[in-house]
Amino acid sequence: MGRRKIINEKNIEVVKLPEANDVLGIAIKPLGYDRFMVKCQDGLTRLCRIRGKLKRRVWVRVGDIVLVSPWDFQSETRGDIFWRYRRNQVQWLREKGYLTIEK
Repeated sequence: MGRRKIINEKNIEVVKLPEANDVLGIAIKPLGYDRFMVKCQDGLTRLCRIRGKLKRRVWVRVGDIVLVSPWDFQSETRGDIFWRYRRNQVQWLREKGYLTIEK
């Protein structure tokens, strides 16, 4: 087995960018279990759930920048959180012009 390597936030270089209908957003309010209210970059506030793959691996907190995939139906009110950006990744997104919303 072995020990898990400790990775510093500075060493993480892979940044997942929004594709097709994905939207960047800020987690503004936890609603319990795996759900958050997310203020999205397209001006809508969505009720989003954390995808099962991330549920126990990544902790989402209020103010975190997340990548949201709106549902096919109820796309204006619901979505899935499938990526959380780290501090250095958020800074990179702002420098490149992908992120226009403020906390």
